Amino acid sequence: MPERPHWFHTFRRTPCGVLLAVQLAALVVYPFLSGSALGRAFIGLLGLVVLTLAVMAVRMTPALSWISLTLGVPVVVFTVLEAVRPDDGIVVISAVLHAAFYFYTAYALIKYMFHDNIVTTDELYATGATFTVVAWAFAYVFVALEILQPGSFGGFDPDTTHGWLEMLYVSVTVLTSVGLSDVVPIGAHARSLVMLAQIAGMLYVALVIARIMTILATRSARRSG
Repeated sequence: MPERPHWFHTFRRTPCGVLLAVQLAALVVYPFLSGSALGRAFIGLLGLVVLTLAVMAVRMTPALSWISLTLGVPVVVFTVLEAVRPDDGIVVISAVLHAAFYFYTAYALIKYMFHDNIVTTDELYATGATFTVVAWAFAYVFVALEILQPGSFGGFDPDTTHGWLEMLYVSVTVLTSVGLSDVVPIGAHARSLVMLAQIAGMLYVALVIARIMTILATRSARRSG
């Protein structure tokens, strides 16, 4: 049996690390590609890669893999449809499916991090990957809302269009609690969703801190005993 390549063993050991690296790389690549049809197609392909990595990462966690596959298959289908025919109906359905998948992935990664009192290298990567996955999920929610209710998000420049990259920007700034700047929620539903995202970001930080404190307390108790 031929020896498997090095990258395969790396992914087997740290799937969440690979997922985090790809999503961070996507943040750098998106601005260079969003202005052309070819660029948007490549973004769709990159989204499929991230999606595949997310599915594989979830399958390697204690979460139910059949749920990730059930959500993942229609997401792949609508991602392809969105690249071929990006009308509003398809984009909205695709965004909702993406959001559901990424929220479930976040749940699975949190379950992965909390399933025992041992912290592995991949669980450390999962801390960051979970945050980026939640950011992606809320970004898709914001995209769907902006299509269903145009003008839900506004900014200082009235001619600015609020597409995927802008909604991801809003999601990250909200979840990190650094505030909003040139893109702000205007509609009531937009403000409601932004508040939920702010609460989610704050609760996630609290969960991570609680996890660390529990592990430290457990280790201290073992040493004392």
